[in-house]
Amino acid sequence: MNFLGLPILVCAYFSYVYAYEVDTYDFLMPDVWPHRDELYLCTPIRISPRNNYYIVGFEPNATMHTAHHMLLYGCSEPGTDDPVWSCGEMQSNDIDDQYNTASPCREGSQIVYAWARDAPSLQLPKDVGFLIGKDSQIKYLVLQIHYMHKFPESKRDNSGVFIKYTKEPMHRQAGVILLGTGGVIPANRVEHMETACTIRENKVIHPFAFRTHTHALGTAVSGYAVRREATGDIWQLIGKKNPQLPQMFYPVADNTPIKQGDVLAARCTMNNTHSFPVKIGATNKDEMCNFYLMYWVENTYPLDQKYCFSAGPPYYYWVRAPQNFNRVPDLEASSL
Repeated sequence: MNFLGLPILVCAYFSYVYAYEVDTYDFLMPDVWPHRDELYLCTPIRISPRNNYYIVGFEPNATMHTAHHMLLYGCSEPGTDDPVWSCGEMQSNDIDDQYNTASPCREGSQIVYAWARDAPSLQLPKDVGFLIGKDSQIKYLVLQIHYMHKFPESKRDNSGVFIKYTKEPMHRQAGVILLGTGGVIPANRVEHMETACTIRENKVIHPFAFRTHTHALGTAVSGYAVRREATGDIWQLIGKKNPQLPQMFYPVADNTPIKQGDVLAARCTMNNTHSFPVKIGATNKDEMCNFYLMYWVENTYPLDQKYCFSAGPPYYYWVRAPQNFNRVPDLEASSL
């Protein structure tokens, strides 16, 4: 079966998970040459518009010695029609002499999967899948890989991910919302990078997995669902992890459904032992503060909101947030 329409060579096979047939699509970089340090490369595949498909698992084909991290975007339109392009979102004005430059998505950007630090495969829960294709806003998948180091001229790379998918209809659709910050970490200081967004849509989301991501300075990343009660805020821990461990999707600490009016909040604790400030940015010398929440919804589409970002320090903290939080679990949110 021709799952995706672009002319990329694939090796498909199928197995059986639960009670339905599952095929595999090898979504790999087409022998690219990372010709300089800190290069982000993207490659697309077009979903057949005649059918619905449901992604039910991801098997990474990469190592941290080759790829710093890997993201799989769902797009309405890819950033360009090129088979490969330079796509560092935070350095989109950068001119590359080997590849054209564009964002991963031109329209309809959302995260479907993320990987770093030799994280293992991910299998979604029973009857849960990412809808792509005919009835989905995801018409293309775009693989983005951050290559931290330049490759020798004779070496090429085909890192990527094996996508497990089925045509069996799923009444539980998966989604991802990415929480993150901008900001600066002052020299010789422990800093909290925080963000929070209220769920405005009339949907119930069921969290089942989370993933944390920082670079070298992160010591703890935590995510919460905050319920606004008359007697005070209730901070439900979704997940917390040391981001220096394999950056896989871990099971949530509490799968209580999250509803309209609840708030998603995340904190990255950063320990900057350098004598200079470190900013949020795209290179390994910069930092990132990301908390990914993977969830499912029943008999409806995932949240329209795909991202929740704040300006970060020194401009944004929970104590200054428009939600006027109380009962902030300050110690718990920063310690493992």
